[in-house]
Amino acid sequence: MDLQFGAIIIGDEILSGKRADKHLSKVIELLAARGLSLSYAEYVGDDRPRLTAALERAFDSASVVFSFGGIGATPDDHTRQCAAQALGVPLALHPQAVALIEERMRDVAAEKGEVFEPGRPDNVHRLQMGNFPQGASIIANPFNKIPGFSCAGRAGGAVHFVPGFPVMAWPMVE
Repeated sequence: MDLQFGAIIIGDEILSGKRADKHLSKVIELLAARGLSLSYAEYVGDDRPRLTAALERAFDSASVVFSFGGIGATPDDHTRQCAAQALGVPLALHPQAVALIEERMRDVAAEKGEVFEPGRPDNVHRLQMGNFPQGASIIANPFNKIPGFSCAGRAGGAVHFVPGFPVMAWPMVE
């Protein structure tokens, strides 16, 4: 059987039409440039049970799946939690992700001429973006250093989680 590739595109803003999806055509383009093709795609809103079910299907497949969106720090970002639930593992702060997020926060503070305060509530909150399903590996983010993550599936595949913002997601997928 040939290796199959899938995409999960997440967000109520896509389904409501507030934001147009640009990921589907881009992932098709990135795969085609490598002589590969997309086998399937799924759009899912910010509904936790529905997202968890979609991720369970992805983890139960032998496919390589790219998941776009829902890994930020806003209240509607549930992808990390749903991925952990779908895998039956806890969320855990990834040490390398924490280091990269702190590096980004230091850079931003320096750009503003401020002193980096790691204990400030907003900075502590940002560290939650490094909370990944236990056993995940990170995906480097060349745009702003805030990493995505990858998790091995149960049937030999893998799911790669990247942000919903194309400027970050596309180089991470590539």
